[in-house]
Amino acid sequence: MRAVLLAFCLLSPLTACSIQGEDSPLARTSWRFALIDGQRPESNDARLTFEGSKVGVLVGCNRMDGPWRIDEERLIAGPLTLTETTCTIPAWDQEKAVNALLVATPRFAIDGNHMILQSSGHTAELVREGGPVERPARSANGR
Repeated sequence: MRAVLLAFCLLSPLTACSIQGEDSPLARTSWRFALIDGQRPESNDARLTFEGSKVGVLVGCNRMDGPWRIDEERLIAGPLTLTETTCTIPAWDQEKAVNALLVATPRFAIDGNHMILQSSGHTAELVREGGPVERPARSANGR
């Protein structure tokens, strides 16, 4: 059902679709930041996690979380709450970049275990954690 709903939303430009929760390809997934605006994250623990209706973000030393959904080809996150721990300048700059990216309703694309989030000002490349991405089943004739 999830694949059918996602395909309908992505292939029907005249239909406004909002997907969240269990019907989303992001549901119950965790992603490690590989690049933030072309730079490796300052923290090896930089993650984006989708659990239920909440998105959790850890980039430097602060955590962000809030509601999320997919609307057409965009990730809509927020409003996000943010802890306020003092970070080193590079980590703080990356946190600000990811926060700006997420509140800008970024476009997202998933290719296998890789995801790209992109807004007009920022880009993040992420790698899925915890196993392979679900793929649509193919019939015996390969379709």
